[in-house]
Amino acid sequence: MRWRSYTADLLAIARELGVRRAVVLGSLLADAPHTRPIPVTGMCSPVELGTRYGLEAATYSGPTGIVGAVHEAFSAVGVETVSLWAAIPHYVAQPPCPKATLALLGWVQDFVETEVPLGDLPEESVSWEAGVNDLTAEDEDIASYVRGLEEAKDTVDLPEATGDAIAQEFERYLRRRDDG
Repeated sequence: MRWRSYTADLLAIARELGVRRAVVLGSLLADAPHTRPIPVTGMCSPVELGTRYGLEAATYSGPTGIVGAVHEAFSAVGVETVSLWAAIPHYVAQPPCPKATLALLGWVQDFVETEVPLGDLPEESVSWEAGVNDLTAEDEDIASYVRGLEEAKDTVDLPEATGDAIAQEFERYLRRRDDG
């Protein structure tokens, strides 16, 4: 409700701390199966920053939330800004979603160029997915719906298995490994 003052306060704190790059995180509900990697989308300012890390340029225009407002405020004053959103399976919208948090933090590590301590998050992610598997197995309609989402996701992702896409993911892996 007070997004202007909120973003102004964040910007003031960032200036005081000498922030040169901001990473803003969010999530959205999507037609994403819980059994596949959580899709992460994002945008960067300047655009070249995203290109360097394998993010496509954002093409969305329309209403935005606080992540978009903060991104715009930081970009407007010349702070490199990365906004990342995890696509949460809409049929398990109840937070938290450790699998989505883990996916976001994988990207954060790239942009801050350092290892982020994950604690118990990998184990929590596995437990979360197992719990959702159990819930979906109890209802054949939901299980069928998830199978449909999996098939759609696999069909869409198949063209992504190009040499360029594989090379880009391998480069991300090597950057993380070299930084560690």
